[in-house]
Amino acid sequence: MRPLSPKNPLAPMPAMRPYRPPAWLALLLTVALGGCASARVDIEPVAPVDLPAGWSQADGKTTQLEPDLNWWRHFGSDELSELVQEGQTNNYEIAAAVSRVRQAQVQALIAGAPLLPQVDFATYVNRDIPFSSGAATTSTSAMLEVGYEVDFWGKNRAAQTAAQEAYRANIFDRETVALTVTSSIVSTYLQVLSLRDRIKIARNNIANAERVLALVEAQSRAGAASPLDLARQRSALAGQRAGLPDLQQQERAAQITLAILLGRPPQSFTVKQEGLNGIQMPDIGPGLPSELLTRRPDIRHAEALLAEANANVAVARASLFPSIQLTGSAGTQSNALLSLFNGPNMLANIGLSLTAPIFNSGLLKNQQELAVAQKQELVQWYRSSVINALSEVEKALSQIESLAQRYKLKSTEVEQARVAFELSEVRYRIGAEDLMTVLDTQRSLSDADTALGQLKLERLQATVSLYKALGGGWQEEKPTAPPPTPGPAAAPGATAAAAPPAPRAAPKAPEMPPLPAGGGAVAYPVAPR
Repeated sequence: MRPLSPKNPLAPMPAMRPYRPPAWLALLLTVALGGCASARVDIEPVAPVDLPAGWSQADGKTTQLEPDLNWWRHFGSDELSELVQEGQTNNYEIAAAVSRVRQAQVQALIAGAPLLPQVDFATYVNRDIPFSSGAATTSTSAMLEVGYEVDFWGKNRAAQTAAQEAYRANIFDRETVALTVTSSIVSTYLQVLSLRDRIKIARNNIANAERVLALVEAQSRAGAASPLDLARQRSALAGQRAGLPDLQQQERAAQITLAILLGRPPQSFTVKQEGLNGIQMPDIGPGLPSELLTRRPDIRHAEALLAEANANVAVARASLFPSIQLTGSAGTQSNALLSLFNGPNMLANIGLSLTAPIFNSGLLKNQQELAVAQKQELVQWYRSSVINALSEVEKALSQIESLAQRYKLKSTEVEQARVAFELSEVRYRIGAEDLMTVLDTQRSLSDADTALGQLKLERLQATVSLYKALGGGWQEEKPTAPPPTPGPAAAPGATAAAAPPAPRAAPKAPEMPPLPAGGGAVAYPVAPR
């Protein structure tokens, strides 16, 4: 409602003309405050991260310089590829990360709104009814009101930049989540197959123990074996059988974990492949250490957060200076509704206001110091992310090389243990060896078989860790695709063959304004970049 006149409480108060300071005063304030705006916060320089020229474990024999987008296909399993695509579509963690990207996108659009004028339309209708004599009158007005904050110090622009960098950070975070989920799916799938191999080995060991027990029982009936030998073999057989239920439980637990990663109910989910025999051992070259800065989405996420902190420092600094508001209104006012838009009834009003902080108990200054401290923290976090990425790749390369050597040596041990067990069994039949020798060779073969299967799993999982440490083949420069929409869980017994293709890169919504170039860790270079 329009304010009322003190002389006539029912009459509208005429529009008041805003106070306009003299031109010389406005010029003086601009010069003085401009001098304040030139002050910058001195940030302590940060030493660059010294990147090595190469990896100490790289042999240079592989031709693949970086993992491709569908790196899991190098394991040679169609079922694994289908499960990965299903997980990237239906996993709830990825779906939540996609929602966070959308939230950040909308926040960036909201942050850009103060850079444009705000326009409102207002209408007023007043009915004046006299208490004594006279006729009632009706006055009508319509106003178009415009408000705009002059972004003289760049506060609103910096706030928009901070929101856009937060949007980019959420895109990279979504890619990090997708890479983590994909690696977990592949690793868990390999664990299920490895446990099935161990179950098969356990059953073979039980069959061997049963065959030896039958031989000991036959010799005991003939008086060639003592009751002690019979008890020992029965105990060995019981021990072999006791380990089987635990392996079966572990295999089922791994399948349940895999079903959760796929967004499926675990009750009806089962893996079709029976073991690791059909899995190929990928050969991957790590490329150059400096390529991690663009390959790994978690490093790009840290860069975006650092760029956001840069912009927040600018926002906090600009808040120390006055804010300049421009207001304007145009409209009409009339006592007769039909003559509302006649020329003499048209009104206009333009105003300017300047609000400067004088005393706030150091609130704005402390907010600026807080923003600087938060930026310094993110600088260290970014440098830590780079160092951790280098160490993860180096560990994975070292582990792959060590496991390859151990697997080769363990394979020889398994072959010789099997020969020893077969010879001891033959010699026991003819009475040339005692039962203890047979039991020792049987135990050695069982342990070596189990260790060999475990080494094969560890080697495959180390390769998965290397793919993850290298960024999983993700590249921001690749063509973008819409983010996957989380679908309902697959029906019991349904296959994953019809699942949509895996997301290939960070989603970018078309309505998002272009992101500013640079930013991030540009002010804190990593040498060599």
